[in-house]
Amino acid sequence: MDVNVLGIIAGFLTSISMIPQLIKVIREKNVEDISWVMILVLICGLSLWVWYGIIQKELPIILSNAFAVLVNITLLTCFMIYRKK
Repeated sequence: MDVNVLGIIAGFLTSISMIPQLIKVIREKNVEDISWVMILVLICGLSLWVWYGIIQKELPIILSNAFAVLVNITLLTCFMIYRKK
């Protein structure tokens, strides 16, 4: 298997991994079981991967992690909206 194909598949899978959670949160409007700290740490890590991809000029790393950042920022936004005050 070509190493680039492997990287693209890995990037795609990790990028979409939080989408089921995001869909569940949006449907149920319930964020009780979600850790905002975990989401924040994940966003920081993914952002560093984007930076690394830019430095290395690796478009698959940049695109997959930038998409994942957007998904997780959306999830964090939902957390802030739906949390019980």
